[in-house]
Amino acid sequence: MRSLGTNLSSTTSFTLMGFPELGSLEHWLAALLLLLYAVSILGNTLILFIIKEEQSLHQPMYYFLSLLSVTDLGVSFSTLPTVLASMCFHALETAFDACLAQMFFIHFFSWTESGILLAMSFDRYVAICNPLRYSSVLTDVHVARMGISIIIRSFCMVFPLPFLLKRLPFCKVNVLIHSYCLHPDMIRLPCGDTTINSMYGLFIVISAFGIDSVLILLSYVLILRSVLAIASKEERLKTLNTCVSHICAVLIFYVPMVSVSMVHRFGKHAPEYVHKFMSLVYLFVPPMLNPIIYSIKTKEIRKRLHKMFFVPKL
Repeated sequence: MRSLGTNLSSTTSFTLMGFPELGSLEHWLAALLLLLYAVSILGNTLILFIIKEEQSLHQPMYYFLSLLSVTDLGVSFSTLPTVLASMCFHALETAFDACLAQMFFIHFFSWTESGILLAMSFDRYVAICNPLRYSSVLTDVHVARMGISIIIRSFCMVFPLPFLLKRLPFCKVNVLIHSYCLHPDMIRLPCGDTTINSMYGLFIVISAFGIDSVLILLSYVLILRSVLAIASKEERLKTLNTCVSHICAVLIFYVPMVSVSMVHRFGKHAPEYVHKFMSLVYLFVPPMLNPIIYSIKTKEIRKRLHKMFFVPKL
């Protein structure tokens, strides 16, 4: 008998399909994706630079925002190599181990982003429901510990996935429907029993995304209850306005993510382009929109951007 540690895979590479059904329009899609990459990388880099340079932004809320920008950059850079290779240079082959590594980083940064959004909801809960304890609860040390805990949790959850895949025999035509490697796409290909992979994938989705989303919802129920207790309508609106950016970030992350999961689980007979489109929305839209939302809704960031790009003439 072969040991579990033996690599049973008989393949050395995967073929990334991209969007061949688009024909000549694929060049336009490649141009659009490159634009989204540019906006995402430039926007998140600017957010990090502004938070670093602006002393007034050295607060827990903006520390979490900087972590969010780092994860968004991580997602963008994780998909960039194969998207460029397949859609711009038509290099469709990717090595087996490289595909596993890309899958690990895409899912790692996605899990990390979910944890950061939960931490940001806790920040808003403490700021609104217990403002007098805010500085004592969310100290720099506590924020650093929360960030490290989120990273460790994500790493521990995603770390087994490449090894669970590598133990399986890949003896079919190993064609992936996306321009990057995702776990739900890859577990369709092995010849062996993928029950453990599917069960573990479902477990970490429920234990991470499921629990995080429930806790975020609970935090906003408590926030809303606290806000409704404020007598002045103007004060209620002002308080809720501090949560708008985070609510938008939560929606643009979780809505596509839930949609992708539902399509993979229950829409197996849906056309391939549906799966591809939903994954593009999930991986490209949040990193692109997050810096835009926070730049528009955060006065301090908006002021710094205006100062950087619209310097008054002497």
